[in-house]
Amino acid sequence: MTTRQRAGGGEDGRRAATRLRLYGAAVEVIAEDGYAAATVEAIAERAGVAKGTVFYNFGSKEGLFTALLEHGIRQLADAMTQEARVQESPLGALDAVIMAQLRFFEEYAAFARVLLTEMWRTAWQETVATLRREVLGVYADVLRRAVAEGVVREDLDVETAATALFGMVLTTSIERRALHPTRPVEQLHATLVNLVHGRVTDPLLSE
Repeated sequence: MTTRQRAGGGEDGRRAATRLRLYGAAVEVIAEDGYAAATVEAIAERAGVAKGTVFYNFGSKEGLFTALLEHGIRQLADAMTQEARVQESPLGALDAVIMAQLRFFEEYAAFARVLLTEMWRTAWQETVATLRREVLGVYADVLRRAVAEGVVREDLDVETAATALFGMVLTTSIERRALHPTRPVEQLHATLVNLVHGRVTDPLLSE
């Protein structure tokens, strides 16, 4: 996993760059082998650093994985928030947030797989709470705005809908990448948007 921001100079910059290399190596190894089977040795070798570098920066494999999840979640939340802010209408913001998540997982496919398979374990409950607050929170805020403006039915369970939207985009992103890699992201987005609009704007569908 990488970052869109370049690390600065000096010792802090070098350490930040090393941590980013380890994130990228760790997410690839864990996506391929699973967290339990992934070893510090394999991650360090993939990153091109000494094994001790992992322990120096993160203390343990668990520390590295926790930091990796938090780093990726922050990046995803930032991307989604930026897209939501530039939209005038709440439904436009919802569409933009869905596309932002799709594009993020297109760029960081290994991170998407890790989220799906690994982060829901009991050990990562604090990180799950961060995901709910920062990523699902973007969906929830957009949906609350839509309810307030009367473009989404007022009985919508916003928190559950936010979770469902995130999960839907995550799983369909992975499926497209694995089974339909030539299908444009825009086509998937159009299908999801049509589905979502039908479910949240038509009160007859909730009866």
